[in-house]
Amino acid sequence: ISVVENVNENHVSKAIWLFPAYLLAINIFVLPITFAGLMQFAPGQVDADTFVLSLPMVHRREALALLVFIGGLSAATGMVIVETIALSTMICNDLVMPVLLRSRRLALSRRTDLSGLLLGIRRGAIVLLMMLGYAYYRAAGEAYALVSIGLVSFAAVAQFAPAMLGGMYWRQGTRAGALTGLSLGFIVWAYTLLLPSFAKSGWLPISFIQHGPFGIELLKPLQLFGLTGLDDISHSMFWSMLANVGGYVGVSLLGSQNIREHAQALLFVDVFKMASRSSSLWRGSASVQEVMTLIGRFLGPVRAEEAFAGYAAQCGVKTIAALEPDAALVHFAENLLAGTIGAASARVMLASVAKEEPLGMDEVLNILDEASQVIAYSHQLEQKSRELEAATAELRAANERLKELDRMKDDFISTVTHELRTPLTSIRAFSEILHDNPAMDADKRAQFILIIVKESERLTRMINQVLDLAKLESGSAEWHAVELDLKDVIEDAVSTTSQLLRENGVALTLELPRGVPPVHADRDRLMQVMLNLISNAVKFCDRRAGRIGIVLRVLPEALQVDVRDNGIGIAASDHEIIFEKFRQVGDTLTDKPQGTGLGLPISRQIIAHFGGTLWVRSALGQGATFSFTLPLGPARTTPEPAPLQETEASS
Repeated sequence: ISVVENVNENHVSKAIWLFPAYLLAINIFVLPITFAGLMQFAPGQVDADTFVLSLPMVHRREALALLVFIGGLSAATGMVIVETIALSTMICNDLVMPVLLRSRRLALSRRTDLSGLLLGIRRGAIVLLMMLGYAYYRAAGEAYALVSIGLVSFAAVAQFAPAMLGGMYWRQGTRAGALTGLSLGFIVWAYTLLLPSFAKSGWLPISFIQHGPFGIELLKPLQLFGLTGLDDISHSMFWSMLANVGGYVGVSLLGSQNIREHAQALLFVDVFKMASRSSSLWRGSASVQEVMTLIGRFLGPVRAEEAFAGYAAQCGVKTIAALEPDAALVHFAENLLAGTIGAASARVMLASVAKEEPLGMDEVLNILDEASQVIAYSHQLEQKSRELEAATAELRAANERLKELDRMKDDFISTVTHELRTPLTSIRAFSEILHDNPAMDADKRAQFILIIVKESERLTRMINQVLDLAKLESGSAEWHAVELDLKDVIEDAVSTTSQLLRENGVALTLELPRGVPPVHADRDRLMQVMLNLISNAVKFCDRRAGRIGIVLRVLPEALQVDVRDNGIGIAASDHEIIFEKFRQVGDTLTDKPQGTGLGLPISRQIIAHFGGTLWVRSALGQGATFSFTLPLGPARTTPEPAPLQETEASS
């Protein structure tokens, strides 16, 4: 119905919604009947297939029960009639007739009337189908409900899906692959569904289901290879479709297509693209009159002539005799004939009057070359599209980065402006006080002058940091690298910050081994790094009992310095943010400590210049440890154990 008798692909658009709506409409009343039966009867008391008849009987509605019985009998009879006619037609058209038409001894192609033979074959097929259906019901059907029997059949029909869908959408599929997949799928379906139904009906030992053949547990048909948790239908569908698809794809990929399969793949997969030039894929000789006579033997001369006249009108030809006996005509005739005797028989009958010639290698290569060019052009377009998408993504990322840099610049300007304004405001305020009060007490004057000096030094440090960053970024910074003792640099930095430690009540512990090998670096720059790290540790360590520890370690290829504090710690998400230029954790004007936030970025660039790395290890509430490494030269000695030195905060 959906393929042979479909003459216009546009009809599929309507069938997409009409057919599901039809299925819903005919089944929507099943739900209330099912609910009523489940509520009325105990489990197993009444067969679910007879709910519609049992419900009126249990409520003593004999007239309604009789009406339901008549309706059910007519529906069941109609289903049997329709199904047997459909199946007998399929058996006749697709199984029996192709074999008979190929038989030279019978010479059916020479007969003028085959209607009697067709009718006899179909009647015999109807009788055979009725007997087979009854035999299956007596053998296995009593153990299953009607719905379960239908699901077994649907699982069998589903085995055609991989080959059918693959033939329509996959160019690399082969005939051998399709046959292999179908064979494996039906074998697994029979093993996991059909044979268990016979076992449940007593025709096979029940141990076949419970313990598998020959007692092999892994081969239990309802729990194949130990797969459990699925119902019988789902279990069978999983294994049968796995075998079906695996066989189809595997054999198709391992094998190769012949010339005919190549041509058919182009026709089926690109059916709408190739429809206008399908004649290039068919070569043969045929007579319009012979083809029409053949059609008339099955459809009748009048109907055949009307069909060919309509086809001639579609082609813009005035008479049937003016038609060209090409591939389109043969295809049209095959569709007409397939509706009566089936596609396979129609192909055989038309082959007797339309002698198809095999395609030459040059023609096949030309066709495939043309298709390859189209595919290559399509791939080029896809590649250009991907490149355009990638370029767009890069531009978008660059734009976002520019916006981020602009925001960072604004934050930096805001931070620097705020930090510069604070010491400038203090300097101006105390200077004005000194200017307006020349007779001020000497001690207070000295105190104000000391504040002005400290704020001036703070302002100088801020400006120097900004200048240092600019020089480092531009590559114009001056470096005076020499071999030096990192231990001396650390001790000098601690000595320089001793006043800061005492003012903040922070205890500092040193672990410096003896005999530390020298490093090649700039002493002033390393001093700047150590001062930055110690100052940061002082700012963030515990205000009540601040502790800072500095440890120098000798690694196989480098020296490592750890500066740890017992402060509030740093969240893992902020470990890299604190090393970014113009970035500080927290709000710009509220919860940050004093400073521009450039100390750590500058320190990382200094360490990186000498081939080292600077990083942080920290978690909220657990303090922070800033570490950096500097590579060693070729000559180094084994250091002695580190003596413990401690600098206590003065009271």
